[in-house]
Amino acid sequence: MRAVNVRAAGGLFALVIEDMPDPVAGDGDVLIETAFAGCNWADTQVRSGIYPQPYSFPVVPGLEVSGTVLAAGAGVDHVAAGDRVTALTNMGGYAEKCVAAGAMVTRLPDEVGLDVGAAFPIQALTAYHMLHTVVALKEGDVVLVHAAGGGVGLQVIQLAVKAGARVIGTVGTRGKEVKALEYGAERVVNLKEEDFVAVAMERTAGRGVDLVIDSLGDKTLDRSFDAVRILGHVINIGEAQGKPFDNIRDRVLPRSCAFTRFSISHVMPDPVLWRRGMDYVLNALVEGWLDVPIVETFPLDNVRDMHRRIESRQAAGKLLLALH
Repeated sequence: MRAVNVRAAGGLFALVIEDMPDPVAGDGDVLIETAFAGCNWADTQVRSGIYPQPYSFPVVPGLEVSGTVLAAGAGVDHVAAGDRVTALTNMGGYAEKCVAAGAMVTRLPDEVGLDVGAAFPIQALTAYHMLHTVVALKEGDVVLVHAAGGGVGLQVIQLAVKAGARVIGTVGTRGKEVKALEYGAERVVNLKEEDFVAVAMERTAGRGVDLVIDSLGDKTLDRSFDAVRILGHVINIGEAQGKPFDNIRDRVLPRSCAFTRFSISHVMPDPVLWRRGMDYVLNALVEGWLDVPIVETFPLDNVRDMHRRIESRQAAGKLLLALH
């Protein structure tokens, strides 16, 4: 099979397409003929050697896929050969065939295309669990979401609005506010032109927002604590702008707020939580109120262009790698 192999940490040229042996499904695993792999910021971290979860080189990137089941290992009875599925993998998604743990493989409803099947899992489930597991978002709450025009941000907006919350977003690039506003954000701040703390305070009559969702880190996360209300909550899911401050205690004390550094990987081992989120998101897709914007699909040979595009931070939505 053809696959993208990263032999050592590096830039775009570390992504090399090679012929590799087909993977084999062990007990509890599922072998998938990959149709699409989702592109995530985490994939660029894997390539660069800075992904926070344990892994080693050489490595085939790719954490979410869709495709057709080729074989199911012993103990797997909820999917079978020929089923259309979505799956999260422990790396390996940038390949014509991949293996995923059976618990992370879900049959796709007929109404959900294979392209959407590779585009929604990480971003939509991350959004769901931040809003409904880490916190219990309720009607009337105000959410401030950074990178509102990105994949996670756009899912957060839709899920929050569905729950009856108000959403303030921030973007770093002109034009990325369009989709955020279309999905229901009441105000979007360009970080290069306005002070998001001032806007958050103005929109909440000086009280502060109930929840901040940050994927940027660095100084943006630091200042987010000035925008949250007393006993509010700040959730961080990434450090796209750089590592934030070290002493989080100093930032939560002034308003007795809560802080969570969330990773979807910590929800995955809990079958009840995992199924609850997957059922909610798949139902939303079937009902049609949740949209997963796919910006561009790249053939395997253009994988470097895909990483170049996501690192440009210009895409307001999902990038996919097509494997077949």
